[in-house]
Order: sequence, then structure tokens, then C-alpha cells
Amino acid sequence: MMKMITEIQIFLLTEKGASAVEYALLASLIGAATLGAQTSMGNAVVLMYQNAVGILNSAMS
Repeated sequence: MMKMITEIQIFLLTEKGASAVEYALLASLIGAATLGAQTSMGNAVVLMYQNAVGILNSAMS
């Protein structure tokens, strides 16, 4: 038990732990931005296909 506490203290005091947290935050921000871009881009693609189908339907009737 004491060894585990010591290992946790060493992890928290080293720069490696801080760097890992910073990279995790950076990765989560990039993921959130990517998800937002894909969502808005996906909606634009759906609208584009709906317009194309509408044009084709009106051309066929």
C-alpha cells in the first residue's frame, strides 16, 4: 500500500504526468472540434443530396 502511494506521489510530481494530462486535454479538444465539423459538414451533404433528388424528381415529371 505504501509503495502505491509513493508511486502516485512520484507520478504527480514529475513532468511526465503533467505532459500526459496536457496531451489528453489537447486530444479531447481536437476530437470535439472534429466532431463539430463533421456534424455541420454532414448536414450540408444531406441537404445537397436532397436538392439533387428534388431536381431529378421535377425533371422526370
